[in-house]
Amino acid sequence: MAGRFIVLEGGDGVGKTTHIALLSSWLDAAGISHTVVREPGGTPLGEAIRQVVLNRTDLEFSPEAELLLILAARAALVREVIRPALLRGDTVIGDRFALSTLAYQSFGRGLDLDQVRLAIEVATGGLQPDLYVVLDLPVEESVERGRRDGQDLDRIEQEGEEFRQTIREAYLTLADSEPAVALVSAQGPLEEVQRRVQDLLSARLRGAFVRPTGDTRDVHAEQS
Repeated sequence: MAGRFIVLEGGDGVGKTTHIALLSSWLDAAGISHTVVREPGGTPLGEAIRQVVLNRTDLEFSPEAELLLILAARAALVREVIRPALLRGDTVIGDRFALSTLAYQSFGRGLDLDQVRLAIEVATGGLQPDLYVVLDLPVEESVERGRRDGQDLDRIEQEGEEFRQTIREAYLTLADSEPAVALVSAQGPLEEVQRRVQDLLSARLRGAFVRPTGDTRDVHAEQS
């Protein structure tokens, strides 16, 4: 496909959504066409599933049901939004994708890793990001950030600090074993962390962040 697919990942409270917004502004300033998506969500079906998975704390469902709901939302997102955006040459910036499923539903919920990978393959049609950027933050710091910001906890965030620690360790394991995964420390000032993310993207995907009008200056080099 013509476009690049980049996903920001990490446990709850590490700052994914904030850094995606900053990346979007970075690309806007450079005149680079891009599409931002979030999981679960991004389509009418995906947003309906998001409400069930994250906000319906009155419902109880098994790890298998949770997995299949999330994959149904992903299948719609890939077919309706991500693939069309990549085909028209957009850079797609995702707030979570398949790596989250491995971390949360396999490592976190205990589902068989190989079976989860097969289910992901069906939902995505084999689509894989060019790069996962995992924002890493100690659990106690992510919890404190949430308290400081007065965030309401969704159904998964309410699992507690032990579950969050399991998810952090899952991401660290996946970052060591998956070639398309890179780890970035989310500790420190917001601007410093964002610079780390931009440096990583510019180094790993050199040539992706250039002006589409024939000006081949690297976006990061121009804004450094």
